[in-house]
Amino acid sequence: MRGVKRENLPQKICTTCGKPFVWRKKWEKVWEKVKYCSEKCRRNKTQ
Repeated sequence: MRGVKRENLPQKICTTCGKPFVWRKKWEKVWEKVKYCSEKCRRNKTQ
C-alpha cells in the first residue's frame, strides 16, 4: 500500500461501534480477519 493516499485505502465498518476505519500497515497480513477499529472495541464486543 506504499504511496497510496489515505482516501484511497481500503475501509471497513467496525462491528462494535459502527464507525468506518481504514487499512493500517500492522494489519497488512490479516486485513481479511480484522473486524474492530481498535483494541477497546474488540474488548467491548459483548456489550
